[in-house]
This record gives sequence, C-alpha cells and structure tokens, in this order.
Amino acid sequence: MSFGGGEACPVCEKKVYFAEKALGPQGKSYHKACLVCTACKKSLDSTNLCEKDSKPYCKACYGKNFGPKGFGFAGGAAIMHTN
Repeated sequence: MSFGGGEACPVCEKKVYFAEKALGPQGKSYHKACLVCTACKKSLDSTNLCEKDSKPYCKACYGKNFGPKGFGFAGGAAIMHTN
C-alpha cells in the first residue's frame, strides 16, 4: 500500500480506493466493476460470491462446475408407496 492510494486490483492492476472497493477471493481488494464471475461474467458481491482456486464465481456457476454430482432428486422418491 502506498501513500494516498489503496491496493492494486488483481484484474486491472489499478489502485482500488475505499469508495470503489469490493472484497474478492482471499480478501483481496477489487474494483466493484472488476469483480465478476470467471465463467459467466456476472457482477458479484458478498451475497453471491464463491471462490475456487483463488478465482471468483457466482453461486450458480460454482454449483454447476464444482458442486456435488448425482442422480437428481427423483431417486429417493421412487421407493415411496402410498396405501
């Protein structure tokens, strides 16, 4: 950190000042406009940010690419019977 400025944004490498700061993966400072999903480029904030290998993802892309793989929800209901 230098006098009169903030940390460098990992995306654009320009200084991030407090008014335009958004915390991204590993607590690094990003510009709000630079903090986007690696896969779909959706804008991110603290409510929809997920991290994998120090890269930001939205919850939807993270779940689709890195979430649990399975057979879906119907597998458990197939054995239920009503009499």
